[in-house]
Amino acid sequence: MGRGDLTDEEWVRLEPHLPKNSGRGGRWQCHRRVINGILFRQRTGLPWRDLPARFGSWKTVHDRHRRWSADGTWERVLRAIQADADAEGRIDWSMVSVDSTSCRAHHHAAGARSRPPTVPGRRGRPPRHRPDEALGRSRGGLTCKIHLVGEGGCRPLAFVITPGQWGDAPQLIPVLEQISVPRPAGGRPRTRPDRLGGDKAYSSRRNRRYLRRRQIKHTIPEPRDQRANRRRRGNKGGRPTGFDSEIYRRRNEVDRAINRLKTFRAVATRYDKRAYVFHGTVTVASIRLWLRPG
Repeated sequence: MGRGDLTDEEWVRLEPHLPKNSGRGGRWQCHRRVINGILFRQRTGLPWRDLPARFGSWKTVHDRHRRWSADGTWERVLRAIQADADAEGRIDWSMVSVDSTSCRAHHHAAGARSRPPTVPGRRGRPPRHRPDEALGRSRGGLTCKIHLVGEGGCRPLAFVITPGQWGDAPQLIPVLEQISVPRPAGGRPRTRPDRLGGDKAYSSRRNRRYLRRRQIKHTIPEPRDQRANRRRRGNKGGRPTGFDSEIYRRRNEVDRAINRLKTFRAVATRYDKRAYVFHGTVTVASIRLWLRPG
């Protein structure tokens, strides 16, 4: 077993959730070797063609990652592993935190074909396809942004990928809508944490109204200009927002989750041209974090 490969314990937890062979021909063989090759590329950020020979054909590794990113296999695996963790009581729902991080895009990430991609072997577009490919231009060059919700154990619950210049506040609702942890015993998946923490970039009347409607307690500081505007409007400005500085200290949990996620070099720097493939790259990194004990 090479450095960074799946351990036997991690493989036992991952294998039941992977696609099975169906029909003749043994389509999916050597899952473990191929996934170890994907993880090697995630950790090092090297070009697919430079994968070591011990992982087999680089094209097999690349094509499987692209296919599973397109058809949603990686997302289904992530939710299944989260469901196992929730059944074991390893998800801290008492408070989740939201934040974003910018990822510098390598120049190889630019130049995707204008023709929309298709799911291999099927009709239709990949669910995570974006016409803008989640690439934006800023003074620093091409960037994209990961908006992430992290639970108390410093692991990602859900995330959304956007161009780098997009703001944080408009993405609070979309990223919360992505939380969906199935219940192995049946019933609706869990989608609502007990409390949400976020910095002042997420303070808006729309976001607070949404959180109140879903009965999610929140600890989000109010910026000085919003506070002054509320006071200027008098009774029409509404009540002062509650803020607990002691609870707010837990917001660092999402920062630690982002730091763990960006230890994967293929996440910290984007090399994928297509947004749906980069979404799969971040999903694979999240799966690895959930497979680790603790």
